[in-house]
Amino acid sequence: MKVAMYIAGFIVLFVALLVVYIRFAPSDAARWHQPVEATADANFAIGAIRVLAADIARFEKTDNVIRALPRTQLLAGSLEDGLVTYVTRSQLWGFPDYTTVQFEHGTLKLFGRSRFGRSDLGVNAGRLTQVVATIK
Repeated sequence: MKVAMYIAGFIVLFVALLVVYIRFAPSDAARWHQPVEATADANFAIGAIRVLAADIARFEKTDNVIRALPRTQLLAGSLEDGLVTYVTRSQLWGFPDYTTVQFEHGTLKLFGRSRFGRSDLGVNAGRLTQVVATIK
């Protein structure tokens, strides 16, 4: 009985430490703030890409829409750079998702991806779909 209690306690402690790490792990801008190389829409297990024609006004509107998303902060970049990366954290566990938006030559590229896990359960694709629908 005591062994089972120790094991249960260890598991609870491990999960608590994991949650604290996930919620407070720093984001490395050098890793996540990179140009988007894609040329077409795509969905992945841990993210999605959307590519569309745009002008500078749509790029600015995209920035406003993403900044207004709950639990979202600017990670790196600026509109002047034509490349901006944001971090959005899930409500319960604080899992970070990174969204990079790039504007160049009349093309707007949005790349959303998760930092942890093997699947984001479509969260990033859904977020990008929401953003694209709002800026059209």
